[in-house]
Amino acid sequence: MTTVRIPAGWPATEEQARAVQDELRGRVVLDEVGPAPGEGHVTGVDVAYDDERDVVAAAAVVLDAATLGVVAEATAVGRVSFPYVPGLLAFREIPTVLAALDALPCPPGLVVCDGYGVAHPRRFGLASHLGVLTGLPTIGVAKNPFTFTYDVPDAPRGSASALLAGTEEVGRALRTRDGVKPVFVSVGHRVSLDNACAHTLALTPAHRLPETTRRADALCRKALREAAYPA
Repeated sequence: MTTVRIPAGWPATEEQARAVQDELRGRVVLDEVGPAPGEGHVTGVDVAYDDERDVVAAAAVVLDAATLGVVAEATAVGRVSFPYVPGLLAFREIPTVLAALDALPCPPGLVVCDGYGVAHPRRFGLASHLGVLTGLPTIGVAKNPFTFTYDVPDAPRGSASALLAGTEEVGRALRTRDGVKPVFVSVGHRVSLDNACAHTLALTPAHRLPETTRRADALCRKALREAAYPA
């Protein structure tokens, strides 16, 4: 497990964080299709917090995209690097997520975030932020639609509808299980929306949430318990 310090010069105020978002947002690449589903590696990242102890833990879990078997995993823990502010959650998570990715022994391939990419009030959620900083193709698969609207998709698995900010499509509501509440897919960096949805379906053979997210969630929670309550 890697221990992470808050980087020097890390934003400390909402104004500073928004300025960083404004600077980096223009670097998001939206005109690449991205890697094909079922090929190479796909990596889930997730974080867990213990705010009382000022601890955050991140996990990165690499899966074989064809079999969904675990190839590698890594964790990192550190101090919470930013206060809770809706729309700026990436600043609480990025340092430890980057450290977990850096600790992997193999290339991560496509990175799947438990959250948002361009489906974000400032069009720059965690998946986009992480993609720009690493250069990796990234997508966001979220459990709820944040502040956006959508028509309920048809009941069968694979049905989708536009996730809208006014008339702008910022992602899709995607049904990954028949008759089960959809997930909300958005582009992060260097992946098309159609491909992001195809990856999400490939990663959900048995559950609503992607296997990448499920495995990274379990691992970061375990790392947080070990960091907050060492034996």
